[in-house]
Amino acid sequence: MLSVHTSPLHQPGTGDAGGMNVYMVELSRALVEQGVEVDLFTRCRGEGLPGLVDLEPGVRVRHLPAGPRRPLPKEAMPDLVVPFSLALLKEGRRGGRPYDLVHSHYWLSGQAGRIASFGWGIPLVHTAHTLALVKNAHLAAGDTPEPELRVRGERQVVGDADRLIANTRDEAEALRTLYGADPARTEVVRPGVDLRTFARLDAPASSPAHGRAAARARLGLPADAFVPLYAGRIQPLKGPDVLVRAVAELIGMAPELRHRMVVPVVGGHSGATEQGTVWRLAAELGVDDVLKPCPPVPQERLAEYYRAADVLVVPSRSESFGLVALEAQACGTPVLAAAVGGLPTAVWDGVSGLLVRGHDPVEYARRLLWLARNPEARITMGEAAARHARGMSWRASATRTIDVYEDARARRQPSAPVRVGQGRRHAPAPAAPLSWRNEKAVVRV
Repeated sequence: MLSVHTSPLHQPGTGDAGGMNVYMVELSRALVEQGVEVDLFTRCRGEGLPGLVDLEPGVRVRHLPAGPRRPLPKEAMPDLVVPFSLALLKEGRRGGRPYDLVHSHYWLSGQAGRIASFGWGIPLVHTAHTLALVKNAHLAAGDTPEPELRVRGERQVVGDADRLIANTRDEAEALRTLYGADPARTEVVRPGVDLRTFARLDAPASSPAHGRAAARARLGLPADAFVPLYAGRIQPLKGPDVLVRAVAELIGMAPELRHRMVVPVVGGHSGATEQGTVWRLAAELGVDDVLKPCPPVPQERLAEYYRAADVLVVPSRSESFGLVALEAQACGTPVLAAAVGGLPTAVWDGVSGLLVRGHDPVEYARRLLWLARNPEARITMGEAAARHARGMSWRASATRTIDVYEDARARRQPSAPVRVGQGRRHAPAPAAPLSWRNEKAVVRV
């Protein structure tokens, strides 16, 4: 597996680390349980980690030299893909058992995967996680659109990958209509949830509210408060501004809630320009006393926040799936989410949570008010949410992913066309990566 711009070891909710990091780690663990060995390659950022880290038996994280050994913005990554790819090919020539397949995550890794696939003569499976054209269609006011360089790079990967894995049918349709993906080479594999970490911890003889009270006590949250939770990176795409405005609208509708509502915001800022933006907005709207900033936390601690909350709010403008929604439901907490991307798959509208079309803060406030005034409905939805999440395990995701791997390998025979459905007799060298200055290096590879 390849992840150029972010490491599987990074804390989700910080910098560029998020659901994709969780996806890679959890899928790898589930693959190992079914007999697959996984090496996760990422760029060395000079964080004092060794070149090889055993995440657990069968899953290794390997750090490759590519560019300065320090954190860099994602915008600087395209120029480092060729050095990363050359280091990857060199690492693969050191002997030992050869790789059977490359699985790249995000478009930058897809570009490196194209080179590795050609250099090693093995299939490339790609998971996009997010798509530039989809993100650009749902930008927040003042947000920066994804560059044309990324759009063209994504089209290259979509055209060259032996198989594409989409999280939902909507994502598969976006790959087809926006990027020209071949439906015969696109498979839908839903992500899962770690049901060992994210689960309800109610005592057998107690009510769901009892488990919530215990979680609140451990986190220092008021036992009798109404607690909507936000968990994720603080960036316009995730819609934290929608939450802040919705809280202000809610207090306007029901002023009594100001003194019995706490809104934990668990996550870090993504990009220097976002520092303090949400908190300035909260101060302007007079709700900074209600919002409680919390730093990103490990998965076990995050599960406690889910259990403590009355509802998780996910007002994203674009979301390939929304793992936080599934994690919260596994903990018995209903979800109020935007009806975008994969969230309608993750959340059973009206049963395990509520979906909102659009990003009108008033609409979110109305649903929050209904939840605040109907504790029995919250409990019923929470019970349904836990049942809904139990049907989406990483084990099931790994089983489907292995099917995709095996199909890609079976069709990549020496006498068969390399690109399924394209009728090619020989593997073509990948087109020169966009904006990469050392194109001749690619030809030599």
